[in-house]
Amino acid sequence: MTTEITVPEDLWEGDTEGVITAWLVDDGAEVVQGDLVAEVMVEKAQYEIEAPVSGKLSIAKAEDDVVTKGTTIARLEA
Repeated sequence: MTTEITVPEDLWEGDTEGVITAWLVDDGAEVVQGDLVAEVMVEKAQYEIEAPVSGKLSIAKAEDDVVTKGTTIARLEA
């Protein structure tokens, strides 16, 4: 079963775009639900993205990519 990791719609107010500043886990790594997997910067605020479920991470967006709310940035294969 595949689960998408998306930029949460309610992560920040106002701005619609952010930038992936870091992947905290390598592509293909096994992660556990709740692990921090990425950081997204919006203006001067840094937000951490958690794995919603456990599984193997497949990164869909690279560091420095501009992303909007709701964008799929990775997938987890259970």
